[in-house]
Amino acid sequence: MDGQPQILAIQIKRIGDLILTVPALARLKREVPGARVTLVTLGAAGQLAPAIAGLGEHLNYRYRRPNLALWRTLADRRFEVALDFNGSDRSALMTLLSGAETAATYTKRAASPFRERIYSHTSNAPLKTMHTIDHMVALLDAIGLPPATAPEPLRLAIPAPVQAAVDRRLEALLGKPDAPFAVIHAGTARDEKYWEASRWAAVIDHLEKERGLRCVLTGGTDTVEAAHLGAIASLAGVAPAVLAGKLSLLETAAVIRRSTIALGVDTAAMHLAAAFERPQIVLYGPTNPFHWRPRHPNARVILSGESGVLPEAWDLSRTNKRSMNRIETRQVIDAIESWDPASLTAAGGTRQG
Repeated sequence: MDGQPQILAIQIKRIGDLILTVPALARLKREVPGARVTLVTLGAAGQLAPAIAGLGEHLNYRYRRPNLALWRTLADRRFEVALDFNGSDRSALMTLLSGAETAATYTKRAASPFRERIYSHTSNAPLKTMHTIDHMVALLDAIGLPPATAPEPLRLAIPAPVQAAVDRRLEALLGKPDAPFAVIHAGTARDEKYWEASRWAAVIDHLEKERGLRCVLTGGTDTVEAAHLGAIASLAGVAPAVLAGKLSLLETAAVIRRSTIALGVDTAAMHLAAAFERPQIVLYGPTNPFHWRPRHPNARVILSGESGVLPEAWDLSRTNKRSMNRIETRQVIDAIESWDPASLTAAGGTRQG
């Protein structure tokens, strides 16, 4: 791949999927340093584009909008390469309009007469036996880039003005600069991933009373999520600070980056914590940590129905869906206690991803 190719990367799924595609984009820029990468995202996920290094252009698709400027850009610009990380009908149309001679998606997604005419290259990488990051990175093998020799790290970089504004807000909320605090992100778009409010409240009380960590609730504006967070706040002995519904996605990422520890269910916020390698505890039940878990030393994974913290080497490729209610409060508290006390009382967030 010579010269300075125009490369189109399409990731129009959920926020978490975009975050876990970032390592593939980093590998692309490293292997093709002169490339101009145009990234297409979906809805709110597009707010994270300023935190993704190396983008030449960002286009954001919005549901129930005509998106005329986006379609026009794709049709007018001539891309040499298109990487379709989705393989949906919509992303296939985007790939077709790009005019790219080298167009890649996953073999399973290209199996139709219409799509076979669009894609010149496909990847056989099976998601069911891979972490999602590795699955995304493997699409680059299909276009002839040198194969990865090690797992690609996940990195995001918060723009300095955004981080500075969030730091001022945290100082006002917590009473002093660089105050240590814990992020609790208990909300999720899927009802079956909720953990009981009373158990979160007990964890908050432990963090506040035993570890001296102020707790901050983050989250969105969904009514079900807001009710869940309200129940948590009302049950906690020490009321947590609430930032849920008051931050953009990029600002939420900046709060998580500054946190001393982040706790939550399997959702995009925990992928953000992984991008900054914050100490974190992630609770899994209906979803499989084999595909979605954070992969850094400061992470603790708890799977419903299993005791303690999940060992990194345990093979979870065939884990079935499990109820979140089988996760005990004591498991989460023990995971908190697995860190040396000094490491969770100093102010966090000094590492910029």
